[in-house]
Amino acid sequence: MPADRGQAAGQPTISEVAAEAGVGRATAARTLGGYGYVSPELRERVLAAAEKLGYRANALARSMSTGVSHTLGVIVADIGNPFFAGVVRGICDTSRARGFDTIVLSTYENLDEEVAATNVLIDKRVDGVIIASAAVGRREVAHIRAAMDRIPVVLVDRAVASLDLDTVVIDNRDAAREAVETLIAAGHRRIGFVWGPPAAQQPVTRRGLLAEASRNLWTDGERLRGYLDALDDARIPFDPELVMVGRKTEERVTEEVARMLSLPDRITAIFCTETDGVTGALRALRTAGLSCPRDVALIGFDDSAWAAVMEPPLTMIEQPVHRLGAKAAEVLLDAIAGGEPARETHTLRSRLIARSSVAPPPGPHH
Repeated sequence: MPADRGQAAGQPTISEVAAEAGVGRATAARTLGGYGYVSPELRERVLAAAEKLGYRANALARSMSTGVSHTLGVIVADIGNPFFAGVVRGICDTSRARGFDTIVLSTYENLDEEVAATNVLIDKRVDGVIIASAAVGRREVAHIRAAMDRIPVVLVDRAVASLDLDTVVIDNRDAAREAVETLIAAGHRRIGFVWGPPAAQQPVTRRGLLAEASRNLWTDGERLRGYLDALDDARIPFDPELVMVGRKTEERVTEEVARMLSLPDRITAIFCTETDGVTGALRALRTAGLSCPRDVALIGFDDSAWAAVMEPPLTMIEQPVHRLGAKAAEVLLDAIAGGEPARETHTLRSRLIARSSVAPPPGPHH
């Protein structure tokens, strides 16, 4: 498709830029399309003319002629989520510094939406894709395998066991273990795990719980394993009643925490693996007339500015969200540039930010 034909009505064409610069149309096309050799002097004249006329390159036409669009595709669960917003910012900052644009699509953890988004990006001729995938089993990754046959693909935030891809994640299991160890060190033994597998019924065994987790997002399963690791290390018996299951909503968290607080041997601490889990848990405590940390200690994932100004300030796990996105972009851009994919898992370290929401469990008078 000739680039002139792709210009919107009223927009200057390559031919007009060439005339303004006093060069041939082919020279202007090579300069504006980013392919072939053009002398520095002529290139400067063409770019000056393009800026003067307000010329905008037709990216699709350029990609069809050169095979390169200088565009990355990004698929995340929800761009409105502060975690993914930070990841996308890291991707965009890194890609922009290397001359690439970014197209971002949200899927809301819906696999059909993810498949559609992948097809859209392929149709847009992006040079590579970064995906925070909702896929779990082998039957759910056909769209990613199809994309891998055409362009480089990098997974971010979630690993998918059935795919041999470069993956950029944080140390979810170790981070969860450290958080629960902190609660145990403060004297807690009845520790609720909030944001567990979306099972229809409460698994009664540890094996059943892990089986449910394996059918869910990789991050959720890793954090559950970290919780269990800490209990094992402290020789604290696993109690399935202390693990939330069911819908992943703030309202469900409030219901489940209320249930844990009503047990004969109730929880004295809560570990929340998502931001919505933190807000749902705090609502349940307030409804029950309990306070944090006097009655119930709490640690959550995804540190933020609001966590630091809460009363009390909340102890949280800080994820390197910007670096997570930046690293994913670096890995993808290196693959696009011709580097052989390492197909490695790149694990970044999180950090536990200690504040005031952890205290020893209440005495008998409470």
